[in-house]
Amino acid sequence: MSKVIIFCAPSGSGKSTIIGSLMPREELHLAFSISATTRPPRGAEQDGVEYFFLTPEEFRRRIAADEFVEYEEVYADRFYGTLKSQVEKQLAAGQNVVFDVDVHGGMRLKEYFGDRALSLFIQPPSIEALRQRLEGRATDAPEVIRQRLDRAAYELSFAPRFDRIVVNDDLETAKAEAYQVLSDFLDGHGQM
Repeated sequence: MSKVIIFCAPSGSGKSTIIGSLMPREELHLAFSISATTRPPRGAEQDGVEYFFLTPEEFRRRIAADEFVEYEEVYADRFYGTLKSQVEKQLAAGQNVVFDVDVHGGMRLKEYFGDRALSLFIQPPSIEALRQRLEGRATDAPEVIRQRLDRAAYELSFAPRFDRIVVNDDLETAKAEAYQVLSDFLDGHGQM
């Protein structure tokens, strides 16, 4: 039976790098969840590939019809969400579906899928280490970094509610630990 893997982490924790190291591992049969959004396509994005692009009206109609596992209105008329039908289709195709979501979406997904889901929280070793990583990227203004650190402190308070916490102190160790946790869960040895 295919399963669901939920990743959450504060910005700068290394989550994308860890997920990126797992996706090509064929033995895991991983595939990203395809979310729905009301934002317009960017560049070469295609409907049904990167996202399902919906109008705000269509998104609201689907909310009212209880078609989403989780969704969020990021700001006025800008929605992101996970359609139940899409996840079920991917699971039925034998894919283990990977979610990269915020802590609230992660908890809703875990609640919905129960034991069929593994929720993983990728945690920096400390807020100070996170500050150094974000500053080291040199991609954000100091104000943006401060906002990300405030958000990170809030998100870290949710870590104990996840099935497993992987502390990314050393990236290679964190990748190996995440792989082992996923592998055990998918093999049925790591039931949460």
